[in-house]
Amino acid sequence: MKILFLCVANSARSQMAEGLARQLSGSGADVMSAGSAPTKPNPYAIEAMGDRGIDITGHASKSFDTLDAAAFDYVITLCAEEICPWLPGKTQRLHWPIDDPASSDPDLTPENFRQRFVRARDEIEARIRAFQSALVQSGNP
Repeated sequence: MKILFLCVANSARSQMAEGLARQLSGSGADVMSAGSAPTKPNPYAIEAMGDRGIDITGHASKSFDTLDAAAFDYVITLCAEEICPWLPGKTQRLHWPIDDPASSDPDLTPENFRQRFVRARDEIEARIRAFQSALVQSGNP
């Protein structure tokens, strides 16, 4: 099974989803992430994943514009307030609106950022686990 996680910057939510899905799926899935305006993995995303023993320091942000949605069994978008990228083609699409933990708010402290990224990571993990459970129940692991 091939899964693509999409968000805008491919720096936080989709990077964490890629790392979590790889760990939770083992060799049972080919997982990628991309964005419509890729930047680089956010240090707080790297830290939040490191807390779970998942190393995403080698991840790079990728643009979705060179990808073919038909190459994936599932395309999962993670945008909440912003406009998510969309890949044309016939594939299973899921939308998991997760608030972007990154922010330009100057009043947020490093601890606020850590909490925001941990909350997003935990929500993504819960959704991946529910997704995997639904696949198993449907006979499509």
